[in-house]
Amino acid sequence: MRPGRAGPTGPAGRAAALVAGTLAAVPSRPRRSTPAGAPEPPVDAGPLAPWAASAQVVLRTGGTADVPCDGCVACCTSSQFVHIGPDEADTLAHVPAALRAQAPGLPPGHVVLGYDERGHCPMLVDGACSIYEHRPRTCRVYDCRVFAAAGTVPDGRPLVAARVRRWRFALDSAEDRARHGALRAALAFLAGHPDLAPPDPGQRAVTALAIHDLFVDGDVEVDPDPAHVRRELARRRAGA
Repeated sequence: MRPGRAGPTGPAGRAAALVAGTLAAVPSRPRRSTPAGAPEPPVDAGPLAPWAASAQVVLRTGGTADVPCDGCVACCTSSQFVHIGPDEADTLAHVPAALRAQAPGLPPGHVVLGYDERGHCPMLVDGACSIYEHRPRTCRVYDCRVFAAAGTVPDGRPLVAARVRRWRFALDSAEDRARHGALRAALAFLAGHPDLAPPDPGQRAVTALAIHDLFVDGDVEVDPDPAHVRRELARRRAGA
C-alpha cells in the first residue's frame, strides 16, 4: 500500500517541496464525469474469494495487482508519498533524482517520490502514468479494493474513498460470503487489539487481508484463538 502523508518538515516534507518546485503545472486530460447531483455508478470488483486469494499472493510475493482502474487515478492524485526500495533499479532509472528524497526512518537507499502542489504524482502526465511499465513496487501492489472488502475507507483520501465506496464485490458463493465475513472479522480483531494493529487504516486493511484466512475454514467463518492470531502476526512480521 502506499504510505500515508508526511508532515511539512523533515525529508518527506522536503520531497514535497522539491517536487512542487521542480515541476511546472501539467494539464490533465479531460475526463468524463457524472452529471451534477447524480450518484456515481457502482464498479464491479469481481467475486470476492478469488480476489482475496490473488491479493494474498501479491502481498507475499510483491507481484502486481490486477486492478480494473478504468481511468481512475485517485491514488495518483491524493498527495501520497511513494516508497521506492534500493533494489528497484529499473524504477530508479526512470524517476529523476531531483524528484526523490531519502525515506524517513529507513536505511540509506530507500527513497520516496513526492507529489506536486496539486497533490499529483509527478509521473502522472496527461492523466496517465508516464512510467507505467517501470512504476514502483508500491504502485504495483496497491489495490484500493482492500478497503471495500474490509468494510473501511482511507482517512484523508477523499478521492480514494469515493472510489472505494463504488466497488461492489460479487458474493454469489458460500466461500465469497465466508471470506467477506472473515475479512471484516479480522479487521474488527485488529481494532480490538490496538497493540497489534498498524495505526494507518490502509495498513490495517492490508493486515486484515493477510490474516483473514485464520477466520475462515473453507466456506465457514470461524472464531480463532486470539493467542494463535497473535503468534501468526508475529511470525509474519518476522518474515517466517
